[in-house]
Amino acid sequence: MSALHIITNPKVESVYLGYPEPVRKKVDSLRNLIIETAKETEEVSSLEETLKWGEPSFITKKGSTIRIDWKEKQPNQYAMYFQCTSKLVTTFRVLYKDTFQFEGNRAIIFPINSIIPKKEVKKCIKAALIYHTIKHLPTLGI
Repeated sequence: MSALHIITNPKVESVYLGYPEPVRKKVDSLRNLIIETAKETEEVSSLEETLKWGEPSFITKKGSTIRIDWKEKQPNQYAMYFQCTSKLVTTFRVLYKDTFQFEGNRAIIFPINSIIPKKEVKKCIKAALIYHTIKHLPTLGI
């Protein structure tokens, strides 16, 4: 495990606090998975938690931004968003077509009452955190 340096924008907490309580727990578990995966990923030494488009976002030096959010318009789901121009979601769709629901080439959708398949989600998170070092590999090395 690497000694991870986490930089958190204080404004992020207000977004988490704005979610309804049951949703907050779900989104918080995704946040914890991102941090846990970053700590377990040798290539990641720092993780920046900030806001992009008003959504909690995670940025690493060699990675592609990960965003997480829940939207009132779709109250029965929350999502993990990835850069749509990357190969991330298209690769995840091939590898995990029976495991996840997707939104275009930009997100993995989680039904609010589902249990997250942690092992698979962590593989997706790790791929995003080190994307620029693996984007040339078939199936991103997953």
